[in-house]
Amino acid sequence: MNAESDERKEVAATVAPGSAAGDGNTAERELGSRAPGFIKGSRVLHLSWQVGIFVVGLAVVGAGIVMLPLPGPGWLVIFGGMAIWATEFVWAQLVLRWTRRKVTEAAQRALDPKVRRRNIILTTVGLVIIAVLVGIYVWKFGIVMPWKIDQ
Repeated sequence: MNAESDERKEVAATVAPGSAAGDGNTAERELGSRAPGFIKGSRVLHLSWQVGIFVVGLAVVGAGIVMLPLPGPGWLVIFGGMAIWATEFVWAQLVLRWTRRKVTEAAQRALDPKVRRRNIILTTVGLVIIAVLVGIYVWKFGIVMPWKIDQ
């Protein structure tokens, strides 16, 4: 069971030699397993390590999916499970890189002054429309407090 793929070799070729993920450069880490060397050395141990990582990641992602309709940080937990999978599986590393790139692009677009101005104007217009509709409803039907409703 070899974790290398063509994509891993392509990414490794694009990373500048001598650069690490934490040195401030934009180079990304090499794809593949981050298991300790003694685990990678044994095929059976590495396979059981991968199964364990998959099961733990699956439990965390499952908990995040349950939290989506229930109270809790569902998406945060799902991405945490994906990060657990990304310590061992290339496909999860690629998904996290794509997600990180899209979130960064969205954040940059949101910081654009034109977009911020547009969002503020749309929010203000929406709040004015809601206030007018609530005013019309109160003017037409009035307000009856729940404790004054006759049954």
